[in-house]
Formats: sequence, structure tokens, C-alpha cells
Amino acid sequence: MAQHPLCLKLCEGASMASMDTSRCRYAPHHLVPTPRIMYRTPRINLPGLQRCRAESGTRASAVAREIPAEVSAAADSLESKKKKKGLETDPAVLWQRYVEWLYQHKELGLYVDVSRIGFTEEFVEEMEPKFQHAFKAMEELEAGAIANPDEGRMVGHYWLRDSKRTPNPFLKQQIDSTLDAICNFAENIISGKIKPPSSQTGRFTQVLSVGIGGSALGPEFVAEALAPDNPPLKIRFIDNTDPAGIDHQIAQLGPELASTLVIVISKSGGTPETRNGLLEVQKAFREAGLDFSKQGVAITQENSLLDNTARIEGWVARFPMFDWVGGRTSEMSAVGLLPAALQGIDIREMLTGASIMDEATRIPVVKTNPAALLALCWYWASDGKGSKDMVVLPYKDSLLLFSRYLQQLVMESLGKEFDLDGNRVNQGLTVYGNKGSTDQHAPPGHDWELEPGVTCGDYLFGMLQGTRSALYANNRESLTVTVQEVTPRSVGAMVALYERAVGLYASLINVNAYHQPGVEVGKKAAGEVLALQKRVLSVLNEASCKEPVEPLTLAQIAERCHSVEQIEMIYKIVTHIAANDRALIAEGGCGSPSSIKVFSEECNVEDLYTEV
Repeated sequence: MAQHPLCLKLCEGASMASMDTSRCRYAPHHLVPTPRIMYRTPRINLPGLQRCRAESGTRASAVAREIPAEVSAAADSLESKKKKKGLETDPAVLWQRYVEWLYQHKELGLYVDVSRIGFTEEFVEEMEPKFQHAFKAMEELEAGAIANPDEGRMVGHYWLRDSKRTPNPFLKQQIDSTLDAICNFAENIISGKIKPPSSQTGRFTQVLSVGIGGSALGPEFVAEALAPDNPPLKIRFIDNTDPAGIDHQIAQLGPELASTLVIVISKSGGTPETRNGLLEVQKAFREAGLDFSKQGVAITQENSLLDNTARIEGWVARFPMFDWVGGRTSEMSAVGLLPAALQGIDIREMLTGASIMDEATRIPVVKTNPAALLALCWYWASDGKGSKDMVVLPYKDSLLLFSRYLQQLVMESLGKEFDLDGNRVNQGLTVYGNKGSTDQHAPPGHDWELEPGVTCGDYLFGMLQGTRSALYANNRESLTVTVQEVTPRSVGAMVALYERAVGLYASLINVNAYHQPGVEVGKKAAGEVLALQKRVLSVLNEASCKEPVEPLTLAQIAERCHSVEQIEMIYKIVTHIAANDRALIAEGGCGSPSSIKVFSEECNVEDLYTEV
């Protein structure tokens, strides 16, 4: 049986997680490469990562400069213990360390190898009180405590795979009935019992999922990892508000738009990106002469704007999102389960895998708890201050999107400016990644030999083990997580493993892993930009309605908008609307902002009497 390891390599300055699985079959003794997390120096700065950090409310390179002295002293104490001893180089000692610290879950076929992380016994002992506090906090969370104090909410994503653990019967009934409804609905769609009204095929053939962040990353990862080659319904995602991207997805559907089930996912029902995607899709349906309500499904909180719209318009179905489940931990809710079920993926097996892993990660002993082992390694490798990055390198093609999924789960959960006591700590771990071996291509066969005694899987195995050895030889630490097969059960287990590791690590660094202040700040700032853009358009329209037309400089626009201090943003707005043919630059050019004079292409008299 092929093994698909998830390797986490921790090297100075950056972290890399890579999961190893191969398309080629292997004899039972062949170990398929696994995902890894590495930390290495120097830090790699990428524009995309800077954007993600901003959204999560932290800087990956930030160091806690305003932590109280006693907290800082404790962290320095742990760091000093780390510096006392370099990485072990004796092969015999390393083998013994491997045997001693290797974690195996036989039922799940999952292994965690932390032997190439250089933590010492003294470090583990000093971390023990922190872990006992984290285990206790996690126990209280699962019992229904308010684990998200900033928003006054319980945190219940663990209940989704074991409803008996809910703090009251009503929540259990909600979870169980929702799961049954998802399974029944998916069966009716796949069997053709529920049909699209205008399709000649007589059944739904495509799914178009509209959502962003946690409403997209989990479903995308699961689809890539588990969807069969010929699923009953193929799935596409609109996960951004980019109009070109939205148009591309709709165009790819072509005539199959008439047999497309559209799933709209938004907890609040008012997420701008999701709303924009929905409006674009509804426009496409109108232009094709189709009734969107007969092909639309809503996943949202009860009585949200989206829920009420779907109910009033008579959409095909509505499924709930619960107040106590956050977007980035919603894969085991309707958010992730419905898209998976429609692709023919066994969602009950996913839930079983997650439940089994939950049991394993409840054990209050670091050495026998795989999530605690991950949290221990993250703390050691990043000094408990986010000083290094996590790079996820899957060696299995189907696990490629796991790095994107972990980006949000880890960064949004752990990237926090303040801790639970109100101290400014600027915490966070930055996550990025790609394939472990981006140029590996499996030949058309499966287990035939490329050369005597060597298969394509052997090459991939060699790449993984060679990378692991080379990193360690250069004082780069690594950890490896391995799964024997990529199945619904093992994928569910991996999701649960990292959800718990994030929760435990958050307790170690004393932050709230379950709110998202940075995201909310970003949304508010976006709203302010759009409000300013409306004022700019109004000013330009008024000037363009004069006789003769009055082209305006940036300074004049800023003054008339009563936003002189926002002149740089006004310049960016002007270049944006000009690029989209909503304004004309009469003089100058975008490369010389002070020379620009701009006016609207048309005068809209009605807008002159509309309050902006």
C-alpha cells in the first residue's frame, strides 16, 4: 500500500510543510514522500504573503516588542535552552531519537516524525505546564465554554463530527438533521430526482460554488484531494471578486449553465465578495433565459440576508451555518460536506476520520498526542514568537491545495496583534508552499520500472528523503507527517489534526484563535475606499455636466471631496476608474500624478440630484 507522508520541515528562518503522495503505485515496502514543514533563513518575502499577513492582522516578521517583561523573560528562557545545544549528528543517536519520538496511529495509517526537530528534553519539560493549561482550555472549549471571548461565542467545530459531545440536545439535533439533509439532497441531485428545469440532460451535471476564504479553501482542497476522475457532478469555484475570473468560470460552463447547481456560501449573507459573485452569476442566468431560483442553493446562518432571499425567492434548498463554527474551521459543516457529497465523496468517512483524530488529540500527553507534537515543534522552531515561516510542500499532487487551506487556518487563527490579556504581542506564523517536487511527472504506467529496480515512485521517495537529509545536514530542522493513503478518512483526519494543533498552539502563546479582527479591519477599510470612490465619481460627474466640461486635477478632486489628506487614494481611484472606462484623462498620464486632469465620459444629470 502506498504511503502518503505529510512532512513538516523546520529550518532556520522559514518553515515548510510538505505532504508526500504519488500517483504511482508502490509495493508495500515503498514509502511515498510526505508533506513537510520547514523553517529556514533568510526569510523569503513575497507580495502575496504580505497581503495575507495584513488580512490576518499581523506581520509574519513581527517580533513582540511590547510583551510584559515576565512574559518576555519566559520566552527568552526557552530560547536560551534551545541555543545551548546544536542539532545531533551521531547516526546512532538520531536513530534512537527517531524510534523514541515517532508517533503512529494504526487505525488511520498516519505517522508523525519529529526526530529532526532539535528540541531538548529540558525544553519539553519546561513546556509541560503550558501544555497542561492548553489541554485544559481545549477540554473546556469542547464542553461549551465561551472560547471566543471577543465575540462572546462558543467554538463547536469538534461537535460536527461527534454530535454527542454538544453541551445540549438542541445542538445535537441541529447537527444530525443537517447531516441527514445534506446526504438526502445530494442523493436526490445525483440520482436525478431533483432536476434542473431547462436542461436537456434531465439532471444536474455541474456545481458552481460561490464563496470566499473558509467558504472556498476547504471545499477546494477536498475536491482536489478526493473527487473521482469522473464525478457525478463536476465542481467549479468562484472564490474572488475579480470580474475576469468570474466571467471565466461562467464561460467555461457554456451550455451546461442550464444544468449547473449554484451553491452560495456566506455565513452573514452579506460578504461583499460572495454577493458580487452571486450577482454576476444571476446576471448570466438572466441573459441565458434561465430561472436562477430553480438552480440556487444557500448555505448561510438562519435569517441572514441570504437565507431570507433564498426563502422568499424559492431556491432549491437552504442549509445552515452555525454561529459557533468559524469559516476557517467549517469544512466538516454544510460548507464542506455538501460540495463533497455532490462529487460522490463519502462525507461520513471524512467525519469518521476527523472524529478518530479528535480522540487521539484529546490525550493530555505531548508525546502521544500528534497535534501537541506539531504545536511543540512550531513553538520550538519559531521561538514561540512567529520568528520563522511554515512552508507546506505536498509530494502528492492531490494534496497540492493543502498549503492554501493551511494558509488561512494557521495565519488567520494565530496572526494576532493582542493576546488574551490585552498585551500587544504581534504574533503569527506565515504559511506558504507548493509541490515538493514541482517538475516530477508520472509516466503513463503505474509500477513499471523506469530503469532496472527503480520506479517513478522510487524517484519521488528519493527526492523526499534526500531533501530531508540535505536540510538537516545544513542545520535545517524538519518534521514529517505521513498518511498511507489519501482517502476521505485520512483527509478528515488531517483537517482535524491541524485544527487541534492550531488551537493548542494558540493556547501556548495566549491568543484567541477563533476571531478575525484583521479581516474585519480590512473589510471596513475596503468600505471606506468604496465610499470615497462614490464621492470622486460624483465630483467628476458634476464637473462633466458643466458647459464647457471642466477637467479636474487630483488636488481639485480631493478638495471637492473634502478629503485632501486622501489625495494618494484618490489618485489610485482615478487610475482605476479610467482603466475601466468610467473616466477620461484629458491631460497628463498616470506615471506623472501631478499632471493629470480628468473628467467623466458622460454627464448623468440624475446623479446631480442623488445624495452620495
